[in-house]
Amino acid sequence: MPLTMLDTGMETTIKSIRGKDETRQFLQSLGFTEGSSVRVVSSMAGNLIVQVLDARVAISQSMASRIMV
Repeated sequence: MPLTMLDTGMETTIKSIRGKDETRQFLQSLGFTEGSSVRVVSSMAGNLIVQVLDARVAISQSMASRIMV
């Protein structure tokens, strides 16, 4: 399921990242790699603040929908 489906506070593992090569490389540069742990900190209007690799990152709903957990 996509990352956008997780409730606030839930932690899970990234299974895969979908999209064009540019999109996948951008997300990987932020720390979103397969096998990494990710936790949803908050969600506002579909946009997410997530914790990955000891950092909090804000991503849009369209980017979050490409991250499968």
